[in-house]
Amino acid sequence: MKRFAAWAFGAALLAGSTQAAATGFTDIGDDLRSHVRSMFDLHGQFRLRGEMFYNLDLDRGPTPSGQLLFPVPLSDPKGQSLYAADFRFRADLAVYAPGGGVAAKVRLDVPDNLALGAFPEGVPSASTSQKSPEFVASLKRAYMEVLTPVGVFAGGRMGNTWGLGMLANGGDCADCDSGDSADRIAFITPVAGHVWAVAFDFSGSGPFVPRGVQNRVIEVDASDDVRSLTFAVLNFKNDLARERRRKADKSTFEYGAYFAYRWQDKDIPISYLPVTVDQPLTEASVMKRGYRAAAGDVWARLSLPFGRIEVEAAVLYGYYEQVSLLPGALLRDPSESIQWGVAVESDFGRPESAFGGGVDLGVASGDPAPGFGVRQTNPLATAAQPGDLDGPQVNPPLDTSANNFRFHPDYRVDRILFREIIGTVTDAVYIRPHVRYTLLDLGTSQFTLSLTGIASFALESASTPGGQAPLGVELDPTLAYRHKDGFGLSLEHGVLFPLAGLDNPQLNMPAKPAQMLRARATYTF
Repeated sequence: MKRFAAWAFGAALLAGSTQAAATGFTDIGDDLRSHVRSMFDLHGQFRLRGEMFYNLDLDRGPTPSGQLLFPVPLSDPKGQSLYAADFRFRADLAVYAPGGGVAAKVRLDVPDNLALGAFPEGVPSASTSQKSPEFVASLKRAYMEVLTPVGVFAGGRMGNTWGLGMLANGGDCADCDSGDSADRIAFITPVAGHVWAVAFDFSGSGPFVPRGVQNRVIEVDASDDVRSLTFAVLNFKNDLARERRRKADKSTFEYGAYFAYRWQDKDIPISYLPVTVDQPLTEASVMKRGYRAAAGDVWARLSLPFGRIEVEAAVLYGYYEQVSLLPGALLRDPSESIQWGVAVESDFGRPESAFGGGVDLGVASGDPAPGFGVRQTNPLATAAQPGDLDGPQVNPPLDTSANNFRFHPDYRVDRILFREIIGTVTDAVYIRPHVRYTLLDLGTSQFTLSLTGIASFALESASTPGGQAPLGVELDPTLAYRHKDGFGLSLEHGVLFPLAGLDNPQLNMPAKPAQMLRARATYTF
């Protein structure tokens, strides 16, 4: 129940790429061209970053359930500062068959956001080396593309991005940490000046048992499978075409829409619920679910000679015939939810101009249940109390709907409030003006200074720790260096001025400002 709509398609969205590095549906099959012999193409990125957080618990004490808004130093609960540093090496490999009609692609993160200093060899104070983590490589994507006379066929585990990435986000940005993928079979074809697609997703399967002496497994019940079907249409131009039109002082309008449907008839909750003792799988473990969900999303972009305006809007609907996760403890009433979200981005200023800026807007529907309902990972958790930061948005039989839309966590709008404290944009509206100035342009490299401000308000006051709608005002300045060889360096600061929605009225403690500092180095190849 935690992500009542995060089936939200993520699952539904059309993946693929020219390289495994890109995840836009518009890229599927775009690089299938004639080759004399087999070809290999390697792209990727190395990222190293360090962070400092100051007072992200806002010095406002715990919530009624004993939660802090952010961790504090273990040895000094009154301390203010925490530190983090990690690195990631991402490799995107594509292999093309002779003739260029077939390609196989894979993405590996080796390692995936590994904390610096983790896994010391032996006693930490005497360690002279770091042990390898148990899972060194994280397989993000592995799929193939086939060009046929009537379109492009794609199948495997593919990345997943749509529009702005508000709902489905492949996690390709320099500071992204997760990213969506889907086990999918898709077919894409151009008709009447548009790209049309249909995709079938294996969104959930299992539980599995060993398959004889083979090094394989077999699913013991297909009735609990989760499947998704998506239809999409797009009218778009590639980057080169848009730039050519911009130089000719022409505007470019692009748009797309999709509809996705997901279903699950039965469920075996014991296969995924947290339990203290392993339980055998029996016929009694299978229970009715009757899950049906639908998602619709529209996206549009207007590229002007002097800027860009882009918008994405989504509506999600979900229905559970049976909400209970405990066999034998069934509930009478079904659960039904409707969620919606909108994101708008604008950016004005010609590429050759030193100045640029715009205003972004976003809104995500809310739910009157206490807490924002972002990080609640235990489906059996008890209901949140008024004043809690997080907690289930469903509390059957009294409350059987979860109407809070959640932006994808890799869709970044700030650095402290939504990213670190709440976890993502949900049950809120924000306005985000931003400006940038090119301090120095050396031809092969560039220094840029930018400033973003974010004012945020809750849609449902009952969801906030302070019981009030105003959440905070945040200022995020950035100094960035970019070189044409792919190296980038950025220094990012953030300061949050919390408002009444983050106060602690139970303890009569106002929230105090928080700060963060991040340094990030990347090499993209």
